Amino acid sequence: MNAQLGTIILYVKNVQLLRNFYVQHFNLKVIEEDPIWILLDAGGAHIGLHKIGDQYLEKMEAGHLFDNNTKLVFEIDIDIKSARNELVSKNIQMREIKTFENYPFWLCDGTDPEGNVFQLKSKK
Repeated sequence: MNAQLGTIILYVKNVQLLRNFYVQHFNLKVIEEDPIWILLDAGGAHIGLHKIGDQYLEKMEAGHLFDNNTKLVFEIDIDIKSARNELVSKNIQMREIKTFENYPFWLCDGTDPEGNVFQLKSKK
């Protein structure tokens, strides 16, 4: 079997909030949109934002942030320090820039408004 990644789906509390976040800060384009579903073009794959069912939302406390093991990695075409500074200036939580020995990229993690982790990746 040969497989290609087509779409990553995040189950979210507020579809419009995350739509606006990824469109505004990462310039992703909306492909499909309705009240509970948005599909974004992220280059080599799509990101689907699917509203969590009401039966699950009712059990969450206000201000709940998700804690999951998924990370969206965005390879960027600008200096990572500039990109990080721009996001920090917009009150987006960003960690420090890092790299690894013999690794040709700079990396910097951040979180979206619902606590999903994303990473900026830039060539050295």
